[in-house]
Amino acid sequence: MKLALRRLKRRTERGVTMVVVLILLTVMLLGGLVLARMTEASTIAGGNVAFHESALQASEIGLNTAFTAVRTMSNEQMAANNWYSPVEVAKDSKGVPNVTWSNAPSIAVGANTVRYVVERACTVADVDYPLRECLVKQIPQPKSRVAGSEELEPPNSKQFRITVRVEGPKGTVVTVQSLVTK
Repeated sequence: MKLALRRLKRRTERGVTMVVVLILLTVMLLGGLVLARMTEASTIAGGNVAFHESALQASEIGLNTAFTAVRTMSNEQMAANNWYSPVEVAKDSKGVPNVTWSNAPSIAVGANTVRYVVERACTVADVDYPLRECLVKQIPQPKSRVAGSEELEPPNSKQFRITVRVEGPKGTVVTVQSLVTK
């Protein structure tokens, strides 16, 4: 009788051990899959950050190119080749000008395509009253060290808004704006 009980006990123990081992292997497999997925997601996120930073650095080239074009411009009252407007352009909800970006001048910077537009910060093309019709920069001109308000230099510095759009790999789009003085 004791011998029969021992055989029966061994058979049930072997089956339970197999089930426990299979459950543990399944849990370990699922844990490994979760870790692999987390590693993949962090690698993708790191790549996206790298693409964004690359596009942001490429925008500097667009800003410098546009500023050089503004400085060398001879007639500020006329629009020029889909990149310059003598008046402010209508903007979307994010403050980006509503323009056809495919018509703007483009510069290839590595895997990025840099495009820019410039608008003079004025409400009219033919400016008669700069203080009323344009955004201007006035520099205080101290005359003496006497207390009181300082007089301002006449408005001779015009403001221009440069908007740069960079399109990069994997759908990366970065838009940068800068206000420059001429």
